[in-house]
Amino acid sequence: MCTSISQTASNGTHVFARTMDWSQLQSSLLFIPRNYKWHSAFDNKKHTSQYAMIGVGHDNSSQIDVLDGVNEYGLSIQKLTFKNGSKLIVNPTNTKTSLAPFELPLYLLGCFKSIADIEGHLAEIQLMSGKNAVKSYGDPELHYAAMDPTGRTILLEPTEQPLKLEENPVGVATNVFDFKKQLERLEAYLDFKSEFSEQYSPLGTTKVSTGHFAGKKVPSSSYTPSARFIRAAYYKERTDTPQDETNAIVSTWHLLNSVSVPKSKAYQRNYSVYRAAACLESLTYYFEPYNRLGITTLKLTKKMLRWEKPHFYPVADRLSTYTVNADKI
Repeated sequence: MCTSISQTASNGTHVFARTMDWSQLQSSLLFIPRNYKWHSAFDNKKHTSQYAMIGVGHDNSSQIDVLDGVNEYGLSIQKLTFKNGSKLIVNPTNTKTSLAPFELPLYLLGCFKSIADIEGHLAEIQLMSGKNAVKSYGDPELHYAAMDPTGRTILLEPTEQPLKLEENPVGVATNVFDFKKQLERLEAYLDFKSEFSEQYSPLGTTKVSTGHFAGKKVPSSSYTPSARFIRAAYYKERTDTPQDETNAIVSTWHLLNSVSVPKSKAYQRNYSVYRAAACLESLTYYFEPYNRLGITTLKLTKKMLRWEKPHFYPVADRLSTYTVNADKI
């Protein structure tokens, strides 16, 4: 599951947010330094990250598993599950970089400054099945959402190899195979601007619809991937364009409310174990576990760029409240 939502404020600030829908919270806030060395679970090859990053993830035996984050250049990557769409390679081409699917966010954030930078190197990357891996990991079905400070928002989908890059001016993604079909379904709910329909929406576009909703369908309240995609895009179009980072975070959190999956173990295994957002200009990461009902922030500072070791910042997944002292007048 999972839902990704991007927003661009009127002052040019970019916020890239998501829900993480899983069966339990297994990750925490983290910092990964420049020159971080790690080994791929597929072939045990050593990689070195050039750029520092912050985000959410957890440590394993060979590297830190990054679920989503932002690097020192404002490039942000999110990992989302992908329903019945992955085509992973079994036998590697030795001239290419072979990665387990879950390693791609760490690799991209550590090696590239922008989406254009990634685009120029996609042909060099191959995502591998775990069949012939040094450490067996099965066949993870994942795809990836990305945004950078230019406002460009994309999806990277392993429906073919090299990875397929899909432009995503709507700025919403869930878990469904065939993104173009999702956009076609969205036409029943939104009246698209002509430039969007003709596929030349300029960077910085905050709305892709005309703002006219009369005669259009109203989204359902279902938590299926298709329903969450439509609902997130629909409410994003209807909400006011935020003015700055603070307003963008507030607006984004309310949009995430519409797609956050409640805990309901009798009906489904997964729920929104956390919600998060990265501001690509201030390099601030906003994080809220399911039970906390309060946001924790982590900022990538210039001082941290000199650090040499990773750091983890556990956030308690329990209710956090502010109590008014009524005795003081």
